Formats: sequence, structure tokens, C-alpha cells
Amino acid sequence: MYAIFEDGSRQYRVSVGDRVKIDHRSVDLNGTVELSNVLLVAKDSGLEIGKPTVEGARVIGTVINQPGIKQTIQHYRRRKASKRLKGHTQPYVELRVEHILLKGETTPAKAAPTTEATPTA
Repeated sequence: MYAIFEDGSRQYRVSVGDRVKIDHRSVDLNGTVELSNVLLVAKDSGLEIGKPTVEGARVIGTVINQPGIKQTIQHYRRRKASKRLKGHTQPYVELRVEHILLKGETTPAKAAPTTEATPTA
């Protein structure tokens, strides 16, 4: 199962468990991001193609990384007008895709941790 969604001016093809870098959002680390601009969903039963988007479909991911501060590089020589300053860090958020859901589907509840009984002798 995979989905194609649009974020900003780019389109991404993702499956559950994939890591993807998208445009920056103000979300905390380990926070959840829901992307609803899904263009196509492919399941075992077939394709669901949106016109232009698949109604009710969404991709849910968890933030696993955010970039640091901007890096600058400065070249300076002692001659007149011989300086150069450059550097750029594109702000992004790295997600791990947790769920791909269609209309009416909800995220599966996390299973309660089971405690295993230890045999006593």
C-alpha cells in the first residue's frame, strides 16, 4: 500500500514506515502531522485516484527530526572587495509515516502491553 500526497509545490510517494522530509511546520519532536492533500492511494484491492484529491484520505506521520540553525560560510581575503558570504539550510521536518487512511478509517488503537506470567517453581 502506498500513497502520493502533495506538500507545498512537491509530490511525495510514501508507504507505511517510510521517512520523508517535508516543508517546515511548527511541530514538536515526536509530534503528529496529518497531511490531507492526498492525490492517489494504491491498495491491494486497486487504485483510488483523486480528482484532484482523494476525498477523506490522509497520511499521518510522526516527527523524528528537525534541522539545526543556518550554517554560514565566509571567505575573506585581505584585498579590497574580496569577501564572500554564503550558506543556506532549508528548513524541513522529517517524518516517519505511521498510517495511510481512507475516508471513514480511523487510526488503529495501540495494543495494551501484555505482561507475561513467570512460572514459579
